[in-house]
Amino acid sequence: MSAPRTKSRPRGLVRGLPHALADFLRRSVPGRWGFALTLLLVIVALAAPLLAPYDPVAQNLPARLVPPTAAHWMGTDELGRDILSRIIFGTRVSMLVSICVVFGAGIIGLAIGAVAGYFGGWFDRFVNIILINAFLSFPGILLAIAFAAFLGPGLDKVILALVVTGWAGYARLARAQILQAKEMEYVLAARSLGASHARILVRHLLPNILQPILVQATIAMAGAILAESTLSFLGVGVLAPMPSWGAMLNDARGHLFDAPHLVIFPALAVMTAVLAFNLLGDALRDWLDPRMRSYLIITSLAR
Repeated sequence: MSAPRTKSRPRGLVRGLPHALADFLRRSVPGRWGFALTLLLVIVALAAPLLAPYDPVAQNLPARLVPPTAAHWMGTDELGRDILSRIIFGTRVSMLVSICVVFGAGIIGLAIGAVAGYFGGWFDRFVNIILINAFLSFPGILLAIAFAAFLGPGLDKVILALVVTGWAGYARLARAQILQAKEMEYVLAARSLGASHARILVRHLLPNILQPILVQATIAMAGAILAESTLSFLGVGVLAPMPSWGAMLNDARGHLFDAPHLVIFPALAVMTAVLAFNLLGDALRDWLDPRMRSYLIITSLAR
């Protein structure tokens, strides 16, 4: 009798995810737009070699600074490289950086904040007062620039610099959620039954604090894309000739008036990516809030 019960949980969870996603997209208009743009970015990043019409690093000097034409939909840059192809491959770089940074910083911050909030004492004071406040007292982009300049340019160095400077926000949020959740009845019941600290953290506390972490991670992906573009714009990010939206904007500074397409299309790519994750994060935050979720449901039913 117990075997079917243990097997039905994952199956029921998997079956419930498409229904929950469809309900979320049906009720939330910003969620639909954010999800559609995010899905478009993922498809472009995964299928970049198939979608790009040209080699993104191939130079064609006779065709330099060509405006948008039928052959080059977004024109060419000062070395004759196709801008559309470079933006498509730049999507892969931005998505890779954002996913790695959010995943790495989220795991580190969640682990440190959860342990500090659960055990308290001197470790909690050290993490909250010294570590978290020290990292959050400086602007994150300035710390990222300092770490990137110290480590040197490169894709892996950019990811490492952004992870080092981005974990503190997750740690503070996880600590606050753990401090509130560890006093709940189900935690006290698990502790009275003899559950270990690790089991209480992993099986009872962490699953119940993932909602705000998920919302912050979604919005933080937009911040990671902006940070990577900023670092590449300043010359301490992705190394040439790897396509990057920020590096493309840096290369276009000298042609702002004679070739404005060099600035317009990379800037639109950055704006689209940031808008997609902000819309999706805001919609998730409203949907995961029970009061706001009931309001959205009532509003959709009244139409």
